[in-house]
Amino acid sequence: MKNTALTHIHESLGAKMLPFAGYNMPILYEGVNAEHEVVRNSVGVFDVSHMGEFLITGPNALALIQKVTSNDASTLTIGRAQYSCLPNNDGGIVDDLLVYKMKDEQYLLVVNASNIDKDWDWISTHNDLGVEMRNLSDDYSLLAIQGPKAVEAMQALSSIDLSAIEYYHFVVGDFAGIENVIISATGYTGSGGFEIYCKNDEVEQIWNKVFEAGAAFGIKPIGLAARDTLRLEMGFCLYGNDINDTTSPIEAGLGWITKFNKEFTNSENLKKQKEEGVAKKLVAFEMQERSVPRHDYEIVDANGNAIGIVTSGTMSPSMNVGIGMGYVTTENSKIGSDIFIRIRKNDVSAKVVKLPFYKKD
Repeated sequence: MKNTALTHIHESLGAKMLPFAGYNMPILYEGVNAEHEVVRNSVGVFDVSHMGEFLITGPNALALIQKVTSNDASTLTIGRAQYSCLPNNDGGIVDDLLVYKMKDEQYLLVVNASNIDKDWDWISTHNDLGVEMRNLSDDYSLLAIQGPKAVEAMQALSSIDLSAIEYYHFVVGDFAGIENVIISATGYTGSGGFEIYCKNDEVEQIWNKVFEAGAAFGIKPIGLAARDTLRLEMGFCLYGNDINDTTSPIEAGLGWITKFNKEFTNSENLKKQKEEGVAKKLVAFEMQERSVPRHDYEIVDANGNAIGIVTSGTMSPSMNVGIGMGYVTTENSKIGSDIFIRIRKNDVSAKVVKLPFYKKD
């Protein structure tokens, strides 16, 4: 079991710690709903240092990224990030990831913690272009400072105008007394804020200064349980639940990150899927009765026929209604379709809805 550089702090704060992707991680501090509301209304901080970082460098760096990812990384300029995925040869997804253009001929790939070794091996296998690859995962920490007050609360810690960093853009500069920190206007919550990449020996100073600066704004540490409810309210896919080695980006509604103006792994088959259609689709649904859908619950039609499976589900803290995502047959995937979630032998009514579930006022 690996620890992050901040594990001792989480333990001292009384966090409930559990194994996650091979790391000892804080799952919750005072409770999922309370932590969820902090991020929706003010500002909270997640330690997500378990995530993986690969540095890809050299004249053929872009060519390698174009070859293994579904999105078009040629559109990136220095200081921009892109959401993408690594398709496999069988129509599924190796992982979803962020691609940062750091410099000309240098990119940072940020991958899911549970897939670090798998992704490294996959990209390495396709690297017949002499591209230099460095796995920085064990050397870097990552804090997600999320919420509508994040910019205001953190501005005192940097000479950079944080409000000027647009969504999916980033700056490398000073933060909390440390130089060369990546300040990225990205996140997994839908409530704005930043992700801060720094070296392991710098993160404790940054954590302490972030909490000093945010004290007047009600800043709190947030666990991974609230991270999951926040991302689900936005309809963001979670690898291992909503996407995996057997789900295609087209089935998962990720056609917008699947660009066919270039060739990439399995692009021909995915293009065919896009043109001819797929048999199942990932949909969002709201429960019509008070109940909570859970991962792997069966989805049925009005006659009790199996039409799919729940991939993510929870009781939404913001809306106080059961919400979920799941794959259903395409004919049952239209917005407004009535479906039923089989919960302990009862078929509970739900309706297919448009994402995101949570909409800011």
